[in-house]
Amino acid sequence: MVDIVNTPNFFGFIAAALTTVAFLPQVIKTIKTKSAEDVSIVMLIMFITGVLFWILYAIQTNSLPVLIANIITCILNTTILFLKLIYKKNEHFV
Repeated sequence: MVDIVNTPNFFGFIAAALTTVAFLPQVIKTIKTKSAEDVSIVMLIMFITGVLFWILYAIQTNSLPVLIANIITCILNTTILFLKLIYKKNEHFV
């Protein structure tokens, strides 16, 4: 029987879960306040670009924890970017 706690993927999945879920409060706050004014668009674009490279890395190395975490992180951060652009556009009409 394999001791799951002693496998590298166990730690990978824990790290992936924690670092990915960390973005959920920002998504929720952005939706609730209808503002992402305090979030840097440059940071979001750089971060999403980095996450896309992590996804490519995970595919090439067959690293499931890295792949899953970065796909979810990419979705969450793209959502924040999308909301930031929508809310910024709407601010001009208020």
